[in-house]
Amino acid sequence: MTVGARRDDVSLNDVPDLNVLANLNVANGRLLTVIAEKTVEEGEVAVTLTEQWGEIHADLSIGANVASAEPLKANENLSNRGVQLFGAGFIVTPEEATAFTLQGSQNIIREYRNGRDLTEAPRGVKVIDAFGLSAEQLRTQFPDVYQWLLERVKPERDQNNRASYRDSWWIHGEPRKVMRKQLAGLPRYIATVETAKHRTFQFVDASILPDNMLIAIASNDALHLGILSSRAHAAWAWANGGSIGMYVGNVRYNKSRCFETFPFPDQDTGLTPALRQRITTLAEQIDAHRKHQQAMHTGLTLTGMYNVLEALHEGRELTTKEKTIHTQGLVAVLKELHDELDAAVLQAYGLQANMGTDELLTHLVALNARRAAEEKTGHVRWLRPEFQNPATASAQAAGSKQAEMPLETPQKKMPAGKSSETDTSQVWPASLPDQVRALALVLGSQPGVLTIADIETRFKGRGPWKKSLPRILDTLAAVGRARREGDGWRA
Repeated sequence: MTVGARRDDVSLNDVPDLNVLANLNVANGRLLTVIAEKTVEEGEVAVTLTEQWGEIHADLSIGANVASAEPLKANENLSNRGVQLFGAGFIVTPEEATAFTLQGSQNIIREYRNGRDLTEAPRGVKVIDAFGLSAEQLRTQFPDVYQWLLERVKPERDQNNRASYRDSWWIHGEPRKVMRKQLAGLPRYIATVETAKHRTFQFVDASILPDNMLIAIASNDALHLGILSSRAHAAWAWANGGSIGMYVGNVRYNKSRCFETFPFPDQDTGLTPALRQRITTLAEQIDAHRKHQQAMHTGLTLTGMYNVLEALHEGRELTTKEKTIHTQGLVAVLKELHDELDAAVLQAYGLQANMGTDELLTHLVALNARRAAEEKTGHVRWLRPEFQNPATASAQAAGSKQAEMPLETPQKKMPAGKSSETDTSQVWPASLPDQVRALALVLGSQPGVLTIADIETRFKGRGPWKKSLPRILDTLAAVGRARREGDGWRA
C-alpha cells in the first residue's frame, strides 16, 4: 500500500532538523517506508518506519533515479527466460532417459535445470525436448518418446484453454524460439535465477536447457560474467528488480529493467586491456571455485555459501552450520576473489573501490544516459556484435582484413620436406587461465572425441608444455567443461 500527500500538506514540524529544513525546496519530499510491524495490546499494530528526505522518484525511491534508465541497444537480444513446459510428463529421470537413449532418442533428451537446481542441489532430471519436430516426425523417428508424451502430457494439454498449447501438445508450452537462436553455437552461456536472495551468475553448459525460472544470457565471455557478478551490477539489479514478499528479501531479476538497461564499462570509462584480462580471469576463477567445491561436498549449496559470505561482510559470528559451510566452500577464498573482482570492475568504471552504493548508482544512471545518447547517434557498443549486428561486424572484419593486407604478398619458400599446407595450430598460451580457456575452446569446437595426441597438434610452443595437458583436462572435467570418453576427451 502506498499513501501519498501533497508537499504543501507536510508540516514543517515533521522536518527532523534545521539543516534539512534549510535545504528543502519544492522538489523535496519526505519518504516513510515500513520496515517492520507487530501486533501489540488490544490488537493494535506497532509500525516501524524509516525516514528519508529528498526528491521522490517514480519508483518511490530517494537518491539515484534508476527508474529513468533506458534500455540499451548494446544489450538487446541477449537475455531471455528459459522454457516453460506446461506438462510434468516432459521431465524424466536418468533411468527413464537411459531407456530412451538405448533406442536412439538421445538427441531429444537434454539435461534440465531450474532455479533450485542452481542455488540448492541439482535434481539430476532430464527433459524431453522435441522442439523442431512435427508430431508425425516425432512418432516416426522416436515412437517410444511419442507414446510417453501421448500418455503423460497430451491429457493435461487437452484441458488447457489456449489452442496453441492443446494443438502442439508434444512441444513445450513456451519453447523460447528466440532464446534458442541466441544460444545457438555457444559452448556455454551465463545464467542467473530469476528470483533469489543472492544475485549470482554462473556459466552453464550449452547442453543444458534452462527452465522458466532462469534468465539465460547469451554470452560465452567471462568478462561479461565478471561484470555481472560484481557489486556494481548487484546494486543495479537490486534497485531495478522487484521485491518478493512484504519486506526486503528475495528480489526478482527483471531482464528488461536489470540487464537491458545496465551500462557496461568500456574504454571510455577506464576499461583497459589489462583490466579486461583481470576481470576475465577472476570471473573464471570464481565460477570454477564454486563448482569445484560443490562437486567435492554433497549438500554444499550456492545459497549456503553466499549466506556465509554475507555474514563475513557483516562481521557477525558464524553459526555451527555456517562454520561447516565456510570450511567446505572455502568461503574466505570466495570472498577474496569477489573483493578483488569488485575492485577491478569499479576501476573499469573509473571509480574507487570504497564508493557508496548511492554514489555508485548515481554514476551508473548517468552512464546509462550517456550510452543512450550515443546510441541515438548510431554509436552502439554491442556486447556480441557478431550476433547482435552481424552486418556491421562483417563489414568491420572485412575492412580490417583489407587494411592489413600488403600490396604484394611474396611467396614464402618452404624448407625442404615441409608441407605447403597452412599451419592451423596456435601458440600455447603463457598464463594458466589462458591455457584453460584455449583448451576448452579446442574441445568445444570439435563434435567428436580428441585424444591428447590430437590436442597436441592444435598447439605449438617451446618447453615442456605438453606435460600440463592432463592436469588442465582434469581441471576442466572438475568444473563440467570436459569429460573423458575412453582414451579421449570431449566438451
